Amino acid sequence: QVQLVESGGGLVQPGGSLRLSCAASGSIFNSNAMAWYRQAPGKQRELVARITSGGGTNFAGSVKGRFTISRDNAKKAAYLQMDSLKPEDTGIYYCNAVDPWRREYWGQGTQVTVSS
Repeated sequence: QVQLVESGGGLVQPGGSLRLSCAASGSIFNSNAMAWYRQAPGKQRELVARITSGGGTNFAGSVKGRFTISRDNAKKAAYLQMDSLKPEDTGIYYCNAVDPWRREYWGQGTQVTVSS
């Protein structure tokens, strides 16, 4: 079993930065793929960025070059560094983990609002 807790959301002006953190507890972490999803009001949840257990990453086209995903296996944590934020980045950001048996886990989400 994996428990995920996000933090770091908030209100930021366009062009600003935020760093989201995801703290994992419970089962093994190093073998899990970690990801960040977001859901804007009235829209479906979408993948923002993913990092594999080996450190490979992929990003949604809308955030490529602005967001960075990383992980610290010793701390059982994953991070999403968000730079050059835009109003369309507003939404609830969810941490996601997939273990080696393809079981999927979600955090409760953290609100990110980009507005002047």
